[in-house]
Amino acid sequence: MSVTQPTSGTVPAPAQAVGLAVADSATTARRPVNRWYRPKSVVAKVLLWVALIAFSLLFLYPFVWLLAASLKPRGQVFDNRLFPETVLTSNYVEVWDQLPLLSWMGNSVLIAVLAALFVAVSSSAVAFGFAYFKFPLRNFLFGLVLATMMLPGAVTLIPQYLIWKNLGFLGTNVPLWGANLFGSAFYIFLQRQFFLGLPRELFEAARVDGASYFGLFRRIAMPLAIPSFIIVFLFEFQSSWNNLQAALIYLNAGSVEDFTVPLGIAYAMTKYSPTNGGQGDYQYVMVASLLVTLPMLVLFAFGQRYFIEGVATQGRKG
Repeated sequence: MSVTQPTSGTVPAPAQAVGLAVADSATTARRPVNRWYRPKSVVAKVLLWVALIAFSLLFLYPFVWLLAASLKPRGQVFDNRLFPETVLTSNYVEVWDQLPLLSWMGNSVLIAVLAALFVAVSSSAVAFGFAYFKFPLRNFLFGLVLATMMLPGAVTLIPQYLIWKNLGFLGTNVPLWGANLFGSAFYIFLQRQFFLGLPRELFEAARVDGASYFGLFRRIAMPLAIPSFIIVFLFEFQSSWNNLQAALIYLNAGSVEDFTVPLGIAYAMTKYSPTNGGQGDYQYVMVASLLVTLPMLVLFAFGQRYFIEGVATQGRKG
């Protein structure tokens, strides 16, 4: 029985199907993607730019107003002029004599760094445990951790105060960062989602090579989770930097030099209030508010790339 061999110009059916599939995929890859958020007409592009500029000016207005108010004399602080009639750059020199601003900023930096560092490390460790280890009631315990987010802050305010009072830390800055040694439910959830996206084969291979569980966390999980770690650090740094309530509870009875930035600005508002015997020198408050905003702007400017990297990494998981 003779077998008919295919000629040189004939392609077998399976190979032909594969070739058509590759050609279709290449055609699909070259086909332009229809992105609805990219306007095509000139009118749509102009409207988009107008909207972006309008929203940018809307968000920049408070900062510009604050900058203008910090350069005005006492009687013109609240005249709502974005271009001061009288420019007093001496306000930026006199504020250091009027207020212990340097001490306030130093206290806030110390507390914010400790709070952000402790909560980032502790939350990452707990999140890695929930993501990697498989143990009974794991999902139930993780649900309990998330359930703590449902409790209003006013519910836990008095118990926390009594705990720090019995420990003898009232009047110190320990309560402002000490609780972060035990992690945060939101940050644990955020870090756990990141750890779940890491290939488990990396950890299994490290276990075969003799790595300990702590070594898995320190040598594999943490280096790969740097973007999410920095995001947690920045979020908590901002939260601690702007935390007025805790400082008002635990530091208000101490020395003025021990105040944080939010508590110090609130003290300055009361000090210069005419109803409290002040002269209405609110220009110093504006200068202080502007100066304490600059560190956060610089911090988020340097951390912007990690925000983008974290979002891109989460997008690749889907």
